[in-house]
Amino acid sequence: MKYAFVFPGQGSQFVGMGKDLADNFKSAKQVFEEVNDAISCNLFKIMVEGPESDLMMTVNTQPALMAHSMAVVRILEKDFGIALKNKAAFVAGHSLGEYSAACAAGVFSLSDTAKLLRTRGQAMQQAVPLGVGGMAAVIGMSFKDVDALIEACRETGGECVAANDNADGQVVLSGHMNAIEKAVEIASEFGAKRCIKLPVSAPFHSPLMAPAAKVMKEALSAVKACDAQVPLIANVLAQPITKGEEIVKHLVEQVTGSVRWRESVTYMVDQGITDVVELGAGKVLSGIVKRSYKEINALSVGSPADIEALAQDL
Repeated sequence: MKYAFVFPGQGSQFVGMGKDLADNFKSAKQVFEEVNDAISCNLFKIMVEGPESDLMMTVNTQPALMAHSMAVVRILEKDFGIALKNKAAFVAGHSLGEYSAACAAGVFSLSDTAKLLRTRGQAMQQAVPLGVGGMAAVIGMSFKDVDALIEACRETGGECVAANDNADGQVVLSGHMNAIEKAVEIASEFGAKRCIKLPVSAPFHSPLMAPAAKVMKEALSAVKACDAQVPLIANVLAQPITKGEEIVKHLVEQVTGSVRWRESVTYMVDQGITDVVELGAGKVLSGIVKRSYKEINALSVGSPADIEALAQDL
């Protein structure tokens, strides 16, 4: 068995997240308290009680998803004696999940990771005025084939880029709202089965996020970044890195760069990974692996029962 542990990105959050972990494990409760203290906000209350509109705010969503993932990691370590560094061949995370992966691999402390993601959420939200930018999911087109659609959308005068290469036939575009709306309108002419505007408040992973990248460069330079205890597959490289300074460099690039998730998964599979375990909220990443690689055992672990079952397997 060769394991990769992956960490979810934005969209996997839900009201009530983390409650069952805190109710059953003191170690999880301590994670949520530490995150609350780090960002001077009762984030756990928002996670458990909502309202959903507050949890959906990027500034809350990003540290919330990381806190949930790290609670699972901490339970495995403290309650079951299982350290990821002894079990994982690789760690990886989708967008903000890369920070969770870095924290799990010992690059950043939990407190620093929470502060970084709070800052990242604020910077991304403030980089572009509300309504100016957006994102859309293109279904049924490959990353390579979407180029022609992107060029056609740029004729609007707006920026449009492939922000996420999630899987074969699932690419996310990001950019100015007029270009994104054009993509939704004309995608079928280029061979897309569907093109759906996403309910996000900013054009993440596009050049429009340059102001946020500048903020994150400063924020990341102010925290201690250790070398990773487990090779981390960087979003912008789809290759493993371990040096702390390299991880920081590519996290800055990630703000405006594409999330190369399809290539990242392919790399891990090519390296002989047999099991991909998604730690935290939702089942998005494990679902992508199941659809793309039937031979890989992909599972999501976010509840006490999930954790106990995983601990037995490990």
